[in-house]
Amino acid sequence: MVPMFSSRPIDPRCPGESGPNRFVYFCVGLAGLCSLILPGAEPRADDYADLRARMVEEIAADVRATALYIDKQELDERVMQAMGRVPRHAFVPRAQTAYAYENRPLPIGHGQTISQPYIVALMSDLAAVSPGDRVLEVGTGSAYQAAVLGELGAEVYSIEIVPELAEPAAQRLQQLGYRNVHTRQGDGYHGWEEHQPFDAILVTAAANHVPPPLIRQLKPGGRMLIPVGGRFQIQQLMLVEKTAAGKVQTRQLLPVRFVPLVGEH
Repeated sequence: MVPMFSSRPIDPRCPGESGPNRFVYFCVGLAGLCSLILPGAEPRADDYADLRARMVEEIAADVRATALYIDKQELDERVMQAMGRVPRHAFVPRAQTAYAYENRPLPIGHGQTISQPYIVALMSDLAAVSPGDRVLEVGTGSAYQAAVLGELGAEVYSIEIVPELAEPAAQRLQQLGYRNVHTRQGDGYHGWEEHQPFDAILVTAAANHVPPPLIRQLKPGGRMLIPVGGRFQIQQLMLVEKTAAGKVQTRQLLPVRFVPLVGEH
């Protein structure tokens, strides 16, 4: 997830990486939200529910704007409700609290970001998670995506390769009461053998190919969401499905930008 501009769709209305169109894309929909939290101000605890509601509205607008790519006009209501419950401000550095509910990625240190809420919601929806499902996440980061999956009732197994992020993420999840989210520090390319097969797998960093170990650990009938492409290329968010017979099918969804998957491979 490239800092500040990662984990987001590349809007066809904003073909360039600079210029007024891009500025409009990020700011027009956020005008109301930005008016509620001024940069540098610490919002009151009572403000967060309203801010999350505004964020959910922004997500819904982005879904409609990208319907041509994702083939749907709205996301599962369970996912939208989860996005409205998870306290995103608890998953960002204190210096970023004022921006926690803007619909964009934010830096969390070590060259990583917390993903754009729209991307978190979209990947959670496309994973088709049901209560009790076993879900693998590669790239814990701040643990925001893992918390959303936990809110959906999944048993989540999340791997983070950066030690300085893995430990705080585990502590944060424990403090917030996410007992169904399990984390460890390590190379997520190889998955988590002890807990496979998984009903769904979410990879939150871009790989130049779909890791074979993750395909093996995906349960027949399961789904994997993974951005595929190079650091300086347009990446594609891919939906990988394994049929009941074990056949693997892939589909490109929309262009995105993530930081590269880090590890041995």
